[in-house]
Amino acid sequence: MWYIILAIYIIGSAYGLFLLYRKAGKQGWEAIIPIYGQYVMAQLVGRPTWWIIWLFVPIVNVFIFYDLFLNFIKAFGKRRFWENAAAVLVPFIVLPMWGRDPNVKYLGISTSEEFKKKYPYKKSVGREWADAIIFATVAATLIRGFLIEAYMIPTGSMERSLLVGDFLFVSKLNYGPRIPMTPIAFPFAHHTMPITGGKAYSEVIKLDYKRLPGFQEIKRNDVVVFNYPMEADAPFNRPVDKRENYIKRCVGMPGDIVSMERTKLFVNGEPAFTDDDFQTNYLVLTDPNGLNLQRIKEMRIELDPFYTDPNMGQYGMHMTKEEAEIVKKWSSIKEFKEIIYEPGDANPNFTAFPFYTNGIIWNYDNFGPIQVPKKGWTVKLDSLTVPLYERAITVYEGNTFDKRTDGYYLNGNKVDSYTFKMDYYWMMGDNRHNSLDSRGWGFVPEDHIVGKALFTWLSWDEDGSFLSKIRWNRIFRPIH
Repeated sequence: MWYIILAIYIIGSAYGLFLLYRKAGKQGWEAIIPIYGQYVMAQLVGRPTWWIIWLFVPIVNVFIFYDLFLNFIKAFGKRRFWENAAAVLVPFIVLPMWGRDPNVKYLGISTSEEFKKKYPYKKSVGREWADAIIFATVAATLIRGFLIEAYMIPTGSMERSLLVGDFLFVSKLNYGPRIPMTPIAFPFAHHTMPITGGKAYSEVIKLDYKRLPGFQEIKRNDVVVFNYPMEADAPFNRPVDKRENYIKRCVGMPGDIVSMERTKLFVNGEPAFTDDDFQTNYLVLTDPNGLNLQRIKEMRIELDPFYTDPNMGQYGMHMTKEEAEIVKKWSSIKEFKEIIYEPGDANPNFTAFPFYTNGIIWNYDNFGPIQVPKKGWTVKLDSLTVPLYERAITVYEGNTFDKRTDGYYLNGNKVDSYTFKMDYYWMMGDNRHNSLDSRGWGFVPEDHIVGKALFTWLSWDEDGSFLSKIRWNRIFRPIH
């Protein structure tokens, strides 16, 4: 049905332009040749013909095209708001109608001073405001969707590399902007309508995943914003580009083998990147109520509620190694140790993807080795690999997959292996014991990648005093 609607849209619009070009003294066929048609249109409206070069530049080409197009219909006297709106929304209806109307004539070069004097037109205040609002909305939507977007850190999963209250700029250009998969949406709302709630998008039109060329490929250890894969499931059931935005560090690239042994991360058998800002969890024992909680708050040390009971003199603290060395020297400390989940620890609060039920127990400090799927990679299907890759095969790549008594079936056909259609990534937070990441839900598909975190443009400390709400030392701080 959509192909039929698209065909009507294209053919009707082309036919209308064919007729209007003839009225303007040009050959009708000139209207339907891509790029050349816009070259001729630039001549008809008085714009520099070299502007057609901008038609090859994403985002800019949208503004150039509609400048030419709206000035083109203006050359036929179509300047009212409803006429402009109809030409944009339903050109396959109004362009043929104007093309066949004998009263509609080409009046001249619409951007020339002579045209403006001969056919004066003064917009109302309401029209001026409407044009300004529409332009601003379209421009901001395109910039946000294809160039750069602001993002705020809501949780402590990336502490201390990124702090709660950091406002970031996320570049869509670095990895290449995605073409919106659900293009019909309320401006500036991600997935939920402001104030009223409910969906801020429509799934009437759904497009396949496509990505424009970017400046670079994702690199290992980049800080990446992506859509949360688990919102494919109930109760959200959201399309890919409307899933919640998450930010983590990409520690595993397509094809990498990732593992963790007693809090130490390994990639392809080598120790992974670490930073002084990385945090982990420590158990601190004192006398009952033996620590100054205000001092802990001033140091921005987050307490782990699972381990913390001040009445018992027990505190779980998320800290960097440098902070741990400071706290360890406090006179009230009786016992101080790093919390490490031991291999085989089956505590349900710490078990990790893929949540094996037989034999192997993986947790947040001990898992793997896991091979991150790569486009074109073929994995043999068995009792160990199916739990790892079944979600990618079914949810992310759209196949049906069944385990029967005589083996595995893919889309109704018996198989013993699977070849992946997409690249995948393994994401982890820098606050290793306080991060919901790939250890909890597995791989991130390439179609979920939003962009690269560039720098902090503002940092707001909710717990700071009136004069210290803004963390000035973090303004324009690059993210690494």
